[in-house]
Formats: sequence, structure tokens, C-alpha cells
Amino acid sequence: MVVKVYGPHSASAKRVLVCLLEKEVEFEVVPVDLLKGEHKGPEFLKLQPFGAVPVIQDGDYTLYESRAIMRYYADKYRSQGIELVGRTPEERGVVEQWLEVEAHNFNPPANDLAVHVLFAPFFGITPDPKLIEESEAKLLKVLDVYEERLSKSKYLGGDFFSLADISHLPLTYFIVNKMNKEYLIRERKHVSGWWDDISSRPSWKKVIELYLPPI
Repeated sequence: MVVKVYGPHSASAKRVLVCLLEKEVEFEVVPVDLLKGEHKGPEFLKLQPFGAVPVIQDGDYTLYESRAIMRYYADKYRSQGIELVGRTPEERGVVEQWLEVEAHNFNPPANDLAVHVLFAPFFGITPDPKLIEESEAKLLKVLDVYEERLSKSKYLGGDFFSLADISHLPLTYFIVNKMNKEYLIRERKHVSGWWDDISSRPSWKKVIELYLPPI
């Protein structure tokens, strides 16, 4: 049965789509109009009680939270596509570590920048210059840690492309291509090289081509 992915145009859903493409899993997308509040409607809340995207339906199985969905498919389809979580407990531990770093250290300031620099007009938010400044300062510190890590390892999770890298794709794309803040990445040699590598993957190029929101 084909996997259904709800809300393909959201940043977090793009993680899931890249994972599915890398694992060679067939899927179809179900648009969810966030501007019209469809994610808060009663039918959608039956799938995701917190009213957020993405959500997947895999037969009778429903799952939400993008990183949980990626972990699920990376595990379910270990025998096909590329290995995204590591082949040993030690490798998997490092991938999980950097997934947690992304979720707790990178994503919050990067998401705040995206909301206040890019999406404020769409959601009726007044951009907060102080929050933008603080978010950028936090992100700089995180990227300095990444620069050190990537000076010793080709990818965040090790010498192989993994879920840890996939999880960074959507918001880093906005930083580099939509926020006029490319310098955050380009001023760091190893972070810049890593970004060029992961963003050139066919899976990501396909997701951007098909599901980039019109901003």
C-alpha cells in the first residue's frame, strides 16, 4: 500500500519526503493548507491531535512527528535504499546524538528565523527584530560546533549520509536561499562544504522542485 504523507509543503514534511526517496519507498502526498487552518480542522485532528504536519498513513498505521517518521522508515526498510541510521550500535548512537542536536539546538533558532524573516506576513505575525538578532546569535554558536565536527567527519553522523543530515535540509535551505543569510553557512568552510554535498542529492532536489512553497 502506498504511504500517504500529509502536508508536503511544510519544512518538517520535507525531511520525511527525502527519507522516503532515499529508502525507495513509494508515497503519495495529501495537501494540507496551513493558511486556511486545515491542520486544525476536526478531521485532521483525528490524525494529529496537536494539529501539526506532517502525518503519515501507512495502511492502518498512522504516525506523526517528522523525526519519528524518519526513524520508522529507516528501520522498516533497512534492506532497501541507502543506510540512514548506521550499521552498528555505535554508529546509530552518533546519528541519534546529532538528530537530538538538530532538534534541540539547531531547529529552535533556525525556525524562529524562518518564522520572523520569511513567514511573518503569511501568519499575521509582526517580525521581532530582537528575536531575529538573538536567534541568529544562537545559531552562530551552534554552527561553530558544527564546523568543528565537520572538520573531522564528512557528515554529522559519521562518514555516511544519515537522518541527522536529512533533518537539517529544510531550514538550512531557507537560510541559504531565502533569508539573505547565506553567510551563516558560507563563512564556515566545512559547514559550507557539507551543505553543498547534502543539498546536491537527487532526493533533495526532487523535493525542492515539487514541494517548495511559493515564497
